[in-house]
Amino acid sequence: MTPSAAAAATQASPVTAASARFPRAVPFIIGNEVAERFSYYGMRAILPTFLVAQFFNPTHSAALTVVAEAQANDFVHSFAALGYALPVLGALLADWVLGKYRVILYLSLLYCVGHALLAAFVDDLNGFRLGLLVVAVGMGGIKSSVTANLGDQFSRANAHLLPKAYGWFQLAIDVGAALSTAFIPELYARYGPAVAFGVPGLLMGAAALTFWLGRRHYVRVPPTGLLRGLRETLGPGESRAALRRVGAVFVFIPVVWALYDQSVSEWVLQAAHLNRELWPGYAPRPEQIQILGIVFGIGLNPLLTYRIYPALERRGIRATPLRRMGAGMVILASSMVIIAGVQHGLDTGGSPSVWWQVLAYFVVAGGTLMVAVTGLEYAYTHSPPGIKSLVTSLWLLTIAGGNFFLALMSGSIAAGGFFARFQGASYYWFFVGLMAVNVALFALVASRLKEKTYVGLEPVEPLLA
Repeated sequence: MTPSAAAAATQASPVTAASARFPRAVPFIIGNEVAERFSYYGMRAILPTFLVAQFFNPTHSAALTVVAEAQANDFVHSFAALGYALPVLGALLADWVLGKYRVILYLSLLYCVGHALLAAFVDDLNGFRLGLLVVAVGMGGIKSSVTANLGDQFSRANAHLLPKAYGWFQLAIDVGAALSTAFIPELYARYGPAVAFGVPGLLMGAAALTFWLGRRHYVRVPPTGLLRGLRETLGPGESRAALRRVGAVFVFIPVVWALYDQSVSEWVLQAAHLNRELWPGYAPRPEQIQILGIVFGIGLNPLLTYRIYPALERRGIRATPLRRMGAGMVILASSMVIIAGVQHGLDTGGSPSVWWQVLAYFVVAGGTLMVAVTGLEYAYTHSPPGIKSLVTSLWLLTIAGGNFFLALMSGSIAAGGFFARFQGASYYWFFVGLMAVNVALFALVASRLKEKTYVGLEPVEPLLA
């Protein structure tokens, strides 16, 4: 029996929710994600400081600090924006032409080539830029298909396990990111950038191998075909209605990522100016502070999934996806208030303790989890079968949108343009105000939005927001 036929048989059989188990393909998907995220976050952990030290301010001139850091941030956020915009094309290729399995496998190999180019061109900005472009194509091309492929493994019989599966998926992301963020900066400091950018390439090779090893266990949803895909997605019908409903939520998410992604770029550069002594005799490298957000995420993820959300439900407070996302936005804004206070201390000639950043990373981890895990689940469950990769890619496009705005803002600051007025603490207070407006509008829309979820081949009954 083929995997697709097995899935259909499972849906048709009277399997109870209590007896349903996680699909056998899930460990391979989770293992692949750990290694891939190690490769991505390991490279990105050292990217801002590497760009400043290697290309934009190699003499460490204090007079060039603001411009050099803005140039590095522009570079980093432009790369991230491209990487998270390309999942749209990867999703269309997966849903309409090749299927998710082939897209993930083929572009994973290209991803490895991108890492090799980064390691080879650490002294050549143009060559290094080419490597980042290839990494962005590989990462972006597979990203939406990987998350949608996880959802494809479930039927109605075990659909109740989807939230836990996406929780484990987020945990895989956090574990891979934590390990690489601790390890790669040490490699960079001890052995130089070529080794530090090369090791993530080896892990990407391990990710591709892990995915290939699970090939006999995957439920593979066949592509719909280009013409049918265009007709079902763009023509009148359920797909277009689902896109409209999901789009009403996703339009508010880029601001979330505009705040969060500063924790792996602007906050890292801020840490270089702080008193980083966590306890007597130990001061971590600026690039390593960000690992705290990941570690906090690993701890908070199961706490939210298995304790806080169920406790709220028992008290009659429904932790619906939209409510979780709205609360997460408020918490994210709180983290930016802390960082603005830290920056004010630096602006006035002080030497704030890195412990304030530790607190901010704890807060940003909780807020991001409430939005990110929920958003991935929302993208899959609120889209019909033929466009699940596409809708997942739209979720990832919100990350691109947030980074694109950050890149524009950093470029403007470097060039002395409009956003140059937002420097120091005022830069972070600007984002606090932006999120306040975003939350107010989101609450207005969410209170009027009805949801319809899809698991398997038929839509599940509508749910109120």
